[in-house]
Amino acid sequence: MRMAAEREQIVLEPELEDAPAIRIDEIPAPNWVTNVAVLWDRRLTLIRVAAIALGLSLIIAFAIPKRYESTARIMPPENSSSGTAMLAALAGRSLGGLDGLGTLAASFLGAHGSSALFVDLLRSGTVTGDLIDRFDLQKAYRKRYRVDTAKYLSRHTSIADDKKSGVITLTVTDTDPRRARDLAQGYLDELNMLVNRTSTSSAHRERMFIERRLDAVKNDLENAQQAFSNFSSTHSTVDIHEQTRAMVDAGAKIEGELVATQGELDSLRQIYGDSNIRVRSAGARIADLKRVLAKMSGTSAQLSPSGETVEGSASATGTATDELYPPLRQLPRLAVPYADLYRTVKVQETVFELLTQQYEIARIQEAKDIPVVSVIDSPGIPEKKCFPPRLLLAMLLTLLAMGVTAGGMLFEFRWVRVDPSDPRRQLAAEILNDLRAGLRRIARLSKVSQ
Repeated sequence: MRMAAEREQIVLEPELEDAPAIRIDEIPAPNWVTNVAVLWDRRLTLIRVAAIALGLSLIIAFAIPKRYESTARIMPPENSSSGTAMLAALAGRSLGGLDGLGTLAASFLGAHGSSALFVDLLRSGTVTGDLIDRFDLQKAYRKRYRVDTAKYLSRHTSIADDKKSGVITLTVTDTDPRRARDLAQGYLDELNMLVNRTSTSSAHRERMFIERRLDAVKNDLENAQQAFSNFSSTHSTVDIHEQTRAMVDAGAKIEGELVATQGELDSLRQIYGDSNIRVRSAGARIADLKRVLAKMSGTSAQLSPSGETVEGSASATGTATDELYPPLRQLPRLAVPYADLYRTVKVQETVFELLTQQYEIARIQEAKDIPVVSVIDSPGIPEKKCFPPRLLLAMLLTLLAMGVTAGGMLFEFRWVRVDPSDPRRQLAAEILNDLRAGLRRIARLSKVSQ
């Protein structure tokens, strides 16, 4: 009965500004019946507002560009040593099997410290700057400054890591599905390159040291080989030991032949005399053998670096830069520098071989020590948009417009029935008058300025 009485007191016709004022105690108490009645009487206005709002919201929803998400999941390598892992295990056991405290201890001891490191590397300015240059994002995002481009890319990139598993999820949002995939893959590529550049493992430092040492030893080996070849070419020394043996054997044969020829000459002189052709022929043979023997023997004078003796030229002494073999008496003198040069070459070759082996081992160890990101899910080209939900957005905007309109109707219905002497209405009227005066003042100033 009370609800029916209140229903009869409601004026359902459109209210005018000069409607008779009603006392506050005469206004029906607000309840859902009163509100529904007011809105039902103005249902045509609400329907028109809903239709207009639906049309505008559909236009707005379809005007918003589509956005696509490309997601990649990676697993950073665990770079904690076995000792650290053992300490984490002991710490977890000593805490009485408490999972929370054990996990906390493991995190302090570096069990999953690489996840946070890789998240910071992905968010670093180096990775962002390389991506901006690589994909020309200033032009794609229509940004004037690189800092604005970097902020825009950061806002549309989500990087989250799972504290338990350590898996990092990277999500890139873009209006172009292919660019979203390329940006996600670019993050992974730049992360790998940044990790390789900033790797400071002991194997890396060892490899760098061996590489520098290998270059120095290579130069020393080339210099030693060049000096050895120059010495061998200058003094005709191919193998001192074999050449000495061959020279001694050849000298012995020549001396034996000289002795035999000398005996033959003595016998021919006794038989035929000095003027006989056979005697002269035997004498000529002996002279040739002595000259060859003298050439093979050479001199014991000190050699100069050029291969000539100090006392005379090579042609006068038989040291012979132009000869096929060195003199026999110079072989002991040549043996010492030859042995030194030969030993230097062999030492440098041995060091070079050892360093080469160590260099290859260090490279393999460095490849093992460099943390490589393991990709669990590679980024792909998204098939469906992630934003905007057009139908939901249109419905929400329509409901919002209807709610605002309904609220305005209910406010108007209540406001026109408020007593003019009510302090709230007087305050509202004062504020409205001040606003109108301010607007008139601004309009007047704008005319004067024009």
